[in-house]
Amino acid sequence: MDTRLLRTFVTVARTENLTAAAERLHLVQSTVTAQVQALEKDLDLRLFDRLPRGVVLTGAGREVLAQAEAVLEAEARLRAVAASAGGSGGRVTGRVVLSAGETLVSARLPGVIAALRRSHPGVEVDLRTMGTTAAVAALRTGELDLALLLEDEAAFRDIDCTPLAGEPLVLVCSPEHPAAARSATDSPTDWAELAREDYFLHEQGCSYSDSFIERLLAAATGAPPRITRFGSLEAARSCVAAGLGLSLLARANVADALRSGRLTQVPGPQFPDVTVHLARHRRRWLSPAAAALAAELPHHFPH
Repeated sequence: MDTRLLRTFVTVARTENLTAAAERLHLVQSTVTAQVQALEKDLDLRLFDRLPRGVVLTGAGREVLAQAEAVLEAEARLRAVAASAGGSGGRVTGRVVLSAGETLVSARLPGVIAALRRSHPGVEVDLRTMGTTAAVAALRTGELDLALLLEDEAAFRDIDCTPLAGEPLVLVCSPEHPAAARSATDSPTDWAELAREDYFLHEQGCSYSDSFIERLLAAATGAPPRITRFGSLEAARSCVAAGLGLSLLARANVADALRSGRLTQVPGPQFPDVTVHLARHRRRWLSPAAAALAAELPHHFPH
């Protein structure tokens, strides 16, 4: 059986959408449709019900999906064994799909990938930006091999989460912002004062931003604080550097700006480090390439 048909079938099953599956597979939709139909003909089974909102696995399709994933995993293991025993000269090779939020993608992972290329040049990292909810779902479907999660608590069914490090957080503003002037006083900014400021924070689903907003709202005695949320950390940093408000960010994301004086730290409440967890599906095979990446990651976080 052509495993390309199985890979296409599994991708359609995960996305429940032929167009989305075609985009992930870098195929045109007609090819995806033809491959699904070819597999259905080969198995003499209808695998999907075609509905206006997309495609849904039939009962038979759900049974086939589990076996198809097992076949694809066995194929990956076979290729890994063949690579280590023959063509790669014993080197670790292969592709790893890793996800992380933008906080870590911009601050930590460039160094990880650069180091991995030096130590394991045959390993290719496919890096995707995802929040916790999307990453956990993708680990369960097999779309991801590994995920980095920024969460104080990380407990999910079927997902192993190993704490790697604590990522320090810092409240920042422009040196020209009024909040910066309070750095020379003996009384640090308290939560009630912070609740009266304007904020530019990372998008909803960012665990440390969400927790920070909850504290701000709890401390607000009048009008709620004005909060703008961005999908881009750079957008938030730029607004803060322009003197428009404050932001709570990972120190690694603003280290250069703090050193150069473009941003300054606001004295105030202490913010605990947010934990970085390495997550993987506990029942899925970890390829040698994924294991090499997992071994490299701890060297690039504070200890």
